[in-house]
Amino acid sequence: MFPNPKSLKMPPLTCTKLALIAITGVIIQIIGLSLFVFGFFPVKPALPGISGSESYHLPVCDLVGNQSGTTLPSDQLRSLYQELSGMPPLFDRLILMVIDGLPAEFVLGKNGKPPSKQFKEAMPYTQSLLASGLAIGYHAKAAPPTVTMPRLKVKDTVQVDQNVSRHLGDELSRDDWNLLILHYLGLDHVGHIGGRSSVLMVPKLKEMDDMVKLIHSSTTLSQGNDQGRMLLMIVSDHGMTENGNHGGSSYEETDSLALFIGLRNHVLDYASVIQQIDIAPTLALLFGVPIPKNNVGVLIKEAFDSLKEEQHLRALELNSWQLLGLLQAQLSGLPCRNFPCDAFSDHQIAGTSECYHRTEDMLCCLYMEAAALYSSWKSKRGTESASNKDYSSTAAAYYKFLKSASEWLSRRSTDKPVKLLAVGLATMFISCVILSSLMFCRVREIYLGRRQQSLNDSMNGWSLDDTFILGVILILVTSMGSSSMVEEEHYIWYFVTSTFYLLLLRKTAQSFSSVGVKSGEGYFGMCFTFLLLISGRILRGWHQGGVNWTSLPDISKCLEQAGSHYVKLLQLVSAFLVISIGVFALFSIQFKQKYFQMVRLSFLTSGLLVLLHITRYQDYTFSSTNYGATLLAQIVYAILGAATIGTVVALPWFFPFPTFNSCPTDNTLSPPSFFHGIQEKFPFVELRDSLYVIGWAYILCWCLLQLLLQQPINSTPILLLLVQILASMLYFASNGTHHKEWIEIAALYYLGMAGHFALGNSNTLATIDVAGAFIGLSSHSTLLSGILMFIITYASPMFILLSLVMYISMKNMAHLVIPEKADAGDLLMMMIGFPCLVPLVVNSILLTAYTVVLLLMRNHLFVWSVFSPKYLYVCATTLCTYIGVFIVAATGTYTHLVLAMRRRKQVPITNNTR
Repeated sequence: MFPNPKSLKMPPLTCTKLALIAITGVIIQIIGLSLFVFGFFPVKPALPGISGSESYHLPVCDLVGNQSGTTLPSDQLRSLYQELSGMPPLFDRLILMVIDGLPAEFVLGKNGKPPSKQFKEAMPYTQSLLASGLAIGYHAKAAPPTVTMPRLKVKDTVQVDQNVSRHLGDELSRDDWNLLILHYLGLDHVGHIGGRSSVLMVPKLKEMDDMVKLIHSSTTLSQGNDQGRMLLMIVSDHGMTENGNHGGSSYEETDSLALFIGLRNHVLDYASVIQQIDIAPTLALLFGVPIPKNNVGVLIKEAFDSLKEEQHLRALELNSWQLLGLLQAQLSGLPCRNFPCDAFSDHQIAGTSECYHRTEDMLCCLYMEAAALYSSWKSKRGTESASNKDYSSTAAAYYKFLKSASEWLSRRSTDKPVKLLAVGLATMFISCVILSSLMFCRVREIYLGRRQQSLNDSMNGWSLDDTFILGVILILVTSMGSSSMVEEEHYIWYFVTSTFYLLLLRKTAQSFSSVGVKSGEGYFGMCFTFLLLISGRILRGWHQGGVNWTSLPDISKCLEQAGSHYVKLLQLVSAFLVISIGVFALFSIQFKQKYFQMVRLSFLTSGLLVLLHITRYQDYTFSSTNYGATLLAQIVYAILGAATIGTVVALPWFFPFPTFNSCPTDNTLSPPSFFHGIQEKFPFVELRDSLYVIGWAYILCWCLLQLLLQQPINSTPILLLLVQILASMLYFASNGTHHKEWIEIAALYYLGMAGHFALGNSNTLATIDVAGAFIGLSSHSTLLSGILMFIITYASPMFILLSLVMYISMKNMAHLVIPEKADAGDLLMMMIGFPCLVPLVVNSILLTAYTVVLLLMRNHLFVWSVFSPKYLYVCATTLCTYIGVFIVAATGTYTHLVLAMRRRKQVPITNNTR
């Protein structure tokens, strides 16, 4: 039994009080989330300035500033560096060829085996260089996340590379440069379009092999003409999954290429692995320039095999000094921090047992051991006691120190201030308690404190629906601790939505035998439920999401294999149906003013322009990036923005007041006399009708944006999401008060999350679709591209939140207001209270729970590959919730205030517009 509300003696919430408490809770949550995010995610400690002449000296105590002498002319600076380094540069000119997204597996094979036949035959010249020992290849492991922010529009696979190669022949013949960088993006675009197995992949590899042949042949000729020694280096920034995506930490995504053409190697080793960060110090010393100050890489051993022993050891010493400088900056307790300023000398090395008590001692001992061996080797050099064993042991000692220091410095950037994380978590927990308590007070006040009103029994007691909705939150919270469940989270949302639809079907079937329920209403409810189940099943099978089972067949893969023309046809049909539904809804509204005719015309024009963009410029394998496509997209943005904002801002001012007494359509909730009491005090009908029109404007605007930005294969899921939203709205509206309002809104929120995964999203960064993030942009803008990427990724959750405006208009909550005691704020609170509170509370619980999980898993093996990407998605979902709730609250409040002001002024517009 519920407690007697009279005995609690708590003052009822007012609209102002509810808003202030909710805003306070959100602000506290933002503060806590900011503290946790800045404390958890790594910011690499960096030394100020750039490397200079000080790089060729042992780091000294209390070094201040950047004493680099880099203001010298380039020729003098180069001579200075060569003099200080004690070793001549091996090369004079560098051509850095970046093939974006090229997996090393395509060139070097995998697990010690050569690449597949098709890839090997696609690059015959490159393979001949490797086989003849004229090139050295490495699997260069990239550090996750393997996400890059493209500055070009991500579907062009031809022109984007032709622009790089167009003047390459002329440049290679010139001698006025010593560094040439070529960035080929086409292969990465091929991967995003069709994956590793795309029909465009082999031709693209052949094109890249032709470029390698052209460059290498030219460099061989130029070296014969005494234009300097040249190194051609072919690298990739990351690999790609089977689907062609990247962003995570899987082997396929981090398997990047490092190919040195110009360094000789007599052993073809397909299994050589380095870290991508090792490339920078290697190139620096090969070209006689200082190692970048904040790099934590280690010299690639084979790159210096041609050097004399003293030059090789000198290179290792310079690399050690550079890492020692970073260690001194980050470890205040380093025993050799002030060496050689203090008495710590080469001969004062602690015993081996004392070197491993602390990290500082261990690193210092490793360095001092290598330095001592090098000093000993130099003293023996040229004497009979010198041996190759001394050289080998010295080099081994240096590499041992370098690798240990590199690993520690790499981990150092991920160290987390636990106290700051705890404060952030505690702040978020306080916010969660505030919002949840506010929600509890609203539920108790409405459904327990007003039993004297004529609500049916299902609204008073605890039902199966209540248990299920709360159980879903418990399931989600408990599943977050499993990395496998995080990777396959979509299964939970699919199960949740399908089960809730079955509960709706059960309740609808029970309603046939209920007293007072019309048979027609039951039949409609049954139809809506079956529509939800069917559309939900199609959405579930559209994309095989997650991580472990992406190779399994799904609807999208079958359509892609059938041919791009089938995808195109389905895209056009889906777009036409979406536009038809939205435009028909707007034209069916009985509102004849010229202003609203312009709104209808604007949305119709936008829809036609979107269809034109799909027909003329969108293709499954290639998208034109010409001026016409960009201009058309910009026109769509402008018309949609003007129409939507104009509807929201102007509609409440022009909406006509009725000249007759009318009752809401669902007048079974309360008698006509009750409704008339409300309508005399508040513009109830006008508020609902205005929000209905604005809700459709939001929905149609969002659908048109998604049709423009999403991949062609996702047009049908957008249609199915629209069908699900409309079916849910109609079901909830037709069933009156058979469901508590907070149950319905929570169910819609779950529907949005299921749709999020149905569109192909997952909890890995690799599935973020950046292809549409540049549609309509004539120049690169990180901010605008980020906004478009957010719109694409969170299409479904934001769709649900925007549709809550229409949900408010279709639900009559006036029966919960006592006309004699209510003021204007009570009606507003009844209408937008739950639509704003429920998403905030559900998201707050999930955010706080996953923050706890992430804090506990901070040292887990999969913290950066599974749990951290998921937390980024949770944070982005929080932002999406804030934006959506703000739009709902602002729209409802603004519309109510305008209509209430007009009612008070008693100047209704009654010119036969309804």
